[in-house]
Amino acid sequence: MAFDRDYEPEYDSLKMLLLEMAQEHAVDSLLGMIVRQLTHRPHVALARIWLIKEGGCPCPAREAACDDNARCLHLMASQGRPMADTQADWSRLDGDFSRFPLGARKVGWIAATGKAVEVNDIEMDSKWIARPEWARREGILGFGGQPLLYRGEVLGVLAIFTRIRLKHEELVWMRMIADHAATAIVNARAFEKIQRLQDQLELECSYLREEVQEARAFGDIVGESDALNSVLQQVELVAPTDTNVIILGESGTGKELVAREIHKRSNRKDRPLIKVNCASISRELYESEFFGHVKGAFSGAIKDRAGRFEAADGGTLFLDEVGEIPIDLQSKLLRVLQEGQYERVGEEKTRQVDVRIIAATNRNLKKDIGKGRFRQDLYYRLSVFPIEVVPLRYRKGDIPLLAEHFLGLLQKKENRNMPRLSATNLKQLQSYDWPGNVRELQNVIERAVITAQRGRLHFILPDDEHFGDTARASAYVSDNDDGKEIVPESEMRRRERQNIIAALKMSKWKVYGRGGASELLGIKPTTLTSRIKKMNIKKPGE
Repeated sequence: MAFDRDYEPEYDSLKMLLLEMAQEHAVDSLLGMIVRQLTHRPHVALARIWLIKEGGCPCPAREAACDDNARCLHLMASQGRPMADTQADWSRLDGDFSRFPLGARKVGWIAATGKAVEVNDIEMDSKWIARPEWARREGILGFGGQPLLYRGEVLGVLAIFTRIRLKHEELVWMRMIADHAATAIVNARAFEKIQRLQDQLELECSYLREEVQEARAFGDIVGESDALNSVLQQVELVAPTDTNVIILGESGTGKELVAREIHKRSNRKDRPLIKVNCASISRELYESEFFGHVKGAFSGAIKDRAGRFEAADGGTLFLDEVGEIPIDLQSKLLRVLQEGQYERVGEEKTRQVDVRIIAATNRNLKKDIGKGRFRQDLYYRLSVFPIEVVPLRYRKGDIPLLAEHFLGLLQKKENRNMPRLSATNLKQLQSYDWPGNVRELQNVIERAVITAQRGRLHFILPDDEHFGDTARASAYVSDNDDGKEIVPESEMRRRERQNIIAALKMSKWKVYGRGGASELLGIKPTTLTSRIKKMNIKKPGE
């Protein structure tokens, strides 16, 4: 059915469009609203907006002018009503005209020159139309293309195809709409940037509160042994680079402190260090925790949320206990490390991220690779520069300095004088092999301070025979270790659950603070809380 070419257009709806543009603070929504409002007018067959963005992309039209073009036009919004081909979808943003090199065809010429192109009657002047047969079939008579200009800079192109000959008043309104649209685009981009920065700050604050508390609890790296100096020399070498680092060692040896020291000495020190405890994340939430999610992506996703990679953008991401990441999810982590790209859960938009990775584990990842528990390609990507933190039993000369350091931390925390360490105390501490390493030493000293009488410290340590069993059960296994007993994963989980329940019962279900289950187990309260939730452990009666 032919359109009435004598149709007289109305302009009141364009007045409303000018007002509504100023109220929209999201670029995609703004552009979509403009083309929808324009095509609500019956004589407008098609409305489109292209914006100038980075080039280097495949050109659908395979224009020669695309070669080595740093910038080109990207189709960002499209809306229309086909008459001949009623099955056609004119809102699609792909196809031959989704990209234009600057200067190519009429749209590219508008962007390159900053000048409008107005064709009152295509039947009389078809040189500006790439497909005249399409125009005849759809009853297209007029074309108006306007540059989106803001303070002399061309942001893109706004174009309409009409089924009537363009009139002077229509062209005046198009120029006015283009000017207002350019200003609205700049304002929307500014609002989006402010919102991103605000979200980033809130995200960093929420993630960093826990990190600051942990940093205060452990302080800085303390010691002067050859083994520790070797670690610090490696830190000094790798810190100024962007190389990925993996820190190996038993639980409690201070791997996180080494990671912090690398970040502190790096070129990224002014950006955040974001930590992920890979062992404390439930399997279902790994992707959301790493990459974020959009509202409605899954049950409980009540609003958009950025992930840890986004929070660490420009800084460092510390993957603690990286060996606990499920094998089927490791490929997604590998993609981010290789390409610097990811998508939030429930979103198709690909995001770029610039993050340095520091990983840590107490597992033997080479053995896990052999057993199919860890990807070999991910291991090589993470372990560009491995650093091994030796157990405390191999650097007992650092024990006096560490003990004094922890007493000093307690003194600041409690704001009171602490008992002094005697020679007997130091001898006792250095005669023990510390299967729990530095973290166990800290817990033992804090417990001794609590139970100190008449200013004297008394350390309660397991005997050597007990340690022998504990040491053999250490989580970190060197390449030369050959365990005599193999315990299935299900049995390990069962024992871990029983151990946590026993600690909770002994502490009367208290997790945090002195005498709490986390102190008894020698792990962080946040880690214990996550494991309790993951294992669905509940206090009797609840």
